[in-house]
Amino acid sequence: MSFHDIIPILQIAIGPTILISAVGLLLLTLNNRLMPAIDRARGLSDQLEHAKQPRRERLTAETAVIWRRTRLIRRSMELAALSALLAAILIITLFVVAVEKLSGSALVTTLFISSLSALVGCLCFLILDVHQSLVALRLELEVTGIAESAPSKSDAR
Repeated sequence: MSFHDIIPILQIAIGPTILISAVGLLLLTLNNRLMPAIDRARGLSDQLEHAKQPRRERLTAETAVIWRRTRLIRRSMELAALSALLAAILIITLFVVAVEKLSGSALVTTLFISSLSALVGCLCFLILDVHQSLVALRLELEVTGIAESAPSKSDAR
């Protein structure tokens, strides 16, 4: 295979390569959402040890929301990593199919759709995490009375 034969293959592989780069940035964003949630959960856990009712109930509710958030972020990160992995396998498959002159359109299509589907799932979990972070904020604001001027709990859902 000559150099000129490889150029079209490289052009086709650019799309999945950009996807890998974008998913890398998304993983960085997710990691930046995860670390403060973990730190906050640790802080709440320390406060829970010495808290009395009704503050203990509020801290427990906040901790539960943060636990849900960390699970959502973890699932989002798993799907983002899967999306990048499938995109990398797609690039390898494109090269093998082109070099060996195989008919791999079904495999290429399946890998591409699977990669984008994992990305869609990742973004859905990210949206759910944002929702949960607003629920946690509402719990914090209820203590100060600011939440009374905020939208109702049904608006936060």
